[in-house]
Amino acid sequence: MGAQVVVGLDVGTTSAKAVAFDADGAEHGAADHGYALLEPRPGWVELDPGAVVEAALAALRDAAAEARRAGAEIVGVGISTAMHAVVALDAGGAPLTNLVTWADQRAAAEAEELRRTHPELHARTGTPLHPMAPLAKLRWFAAHEPALARRTARWGGVKELLLARLTGRFAVDLSVASGTGLLDLRAGRWDAGALVLAGVRSEQLGELVPATERLELVAGADTGLPAGLPVVAGAGDGPLANLGLGAVAPGIAACSIGTSGALRLCVERPVVDPRGRVFCYGLVPDRWIVGGAISNGGSVLRWLAETLAPELGDGATERLLEEAAAVPPGSDALMMLPYLLSERAPHWSVLPRGAYVGLTHDHTRGHLVRAALEGVCQQLALVEASLRDAGQEIREVRATGGFARSPLWRQLLADALGRPVRFARGFEGTSFGAALLAMSALGLVAGLERAAELVEIEDVVDPDPQAAALYDELLPAFAELNDALAPTFRTLADLRARTSRR
Repeated sequence: MGAQVVVGLDVGTTSAKAVAFDADGAEHGAADHGYALLEPRPGWVELDPGAVVEAALAALRDAAAEARRAGAEIVGVGISTAMHAVVALDAGGAPLTNLVTWADQRAAAEAEELRRTHPELHARTGTPLHPMAPLAKLRWFAAHEPALARRTARWGGVKELLLARLTGRFAVDLSVASGTGLLDLRAGRWDAGALVLAGVRSEQLGELVPATERLELVAGADTGLPAGLPVVAGAGDGPLANLGLGAVAPGIAACSIGTSGALRLCVERPVVDPRGRVFCYGLVPDRWIVGGAISNGGSVLRWLAETLAPELGDGATERLLEEAAAVPPGSDALMMLPYLLSERAPHWSVLPRGAYVGLTHDHTRGHLVRAALEGVCQQLALVEASLRDAGQEIREVRATGGFARSPLWRQLLADALGRPVRFARGFEGTSFGAALLAMSALGLVAGLERAAELVEIEDVVDPDPQAAALYDELLPAFAELNDALAPTFRTLADLRARTSRR
């Protein structure tokens, strides 16, 4: 009999990844299936729900098949999903809409209204009042698509769709639910006041289950796995990224940069920032995640490659990173606000836009790229500062994500944060987190602390003292730019609204 493995399935913004891990953290099979983001209108960012589910099933099926070919025995599945998505479903469970993702901005007016009239919601739900929040999205549907809202039998997200397909239960774990703006964090149930504001009833939402809830795979799920196999409900991708990095002890922060980015810290009880700059989401009853997500991470580098170097094709990213590495820290007094997708933490506003400040004739393409990457890392430094201001102590930072393949970006992050950054082996921290949580629920490892011990740190990047001092000096100016440009951002938003209707 081969090794017993659990498949960690991570269904994110642009792809579904499945990796089979054993109880020692070794990989036995992996698969990745992508899907396209849909942008039918300016500010709308959606996914085809059928494409997402089928990609998730394909990834699970392929990773499981590879593990079995290697002689492993699959004993369970753990699930991580992107948070904040919304889809309307009919009485039979068929989608009436696309999945409205975290990046969708159509509910900007609803979010601003809630920030103005119901600021107490953040204290109860831990979710910033921002267009990403399902609360704001549901309020938008009630106002703009009332006929659709009346036809909708159920509202869900990625987790509900997957659990319904795999297990036959329309359920959502408390972790994903804690990112909706509809959950009373301390009571662990849907918040009555938030439901009224969203225009939905609790019975229209998923059955609330713990992240460690053990469900069973149903026949006909098209995974190639046997009916009855344990499926652990799992959690949101952000909290599970912390677990996948072993960042579950107080004071250890997890930083990730993929399409977007985040800096998150594990605490033992729900805590809420009185100034509303950071979120609080659940993992398990004695582990909560506080932190901030930024909207612009690897997407900024992709935009630069497409915009500044389309002639380089598939090699554009590597070439641009080489050019940026030749530019000194501070990009010769060039600064970029990397808000191509507006921004979340700590501003939580749809108004910000990307902006280069200090541009001169002497700046090259390499300067433009380095300034953008510095901007992403400076934004994460603002999130770290917000956590400290909210009373959280950070003793250590661990990082993961596709950016970690770049030595330049690793160094920039350490320099911008002004502290050593520890990088875990591999780049699939969230899949590993999903598998670890499932292993803990199934009794294969003794609790999350033991699971965290399986995380292997392969590299520690120390900050360059001179670069760190420079970024520390520039951070207040970087932070002030958003406020200084806010009137311009509002003017541009009004202009875009008028011209996009023509």
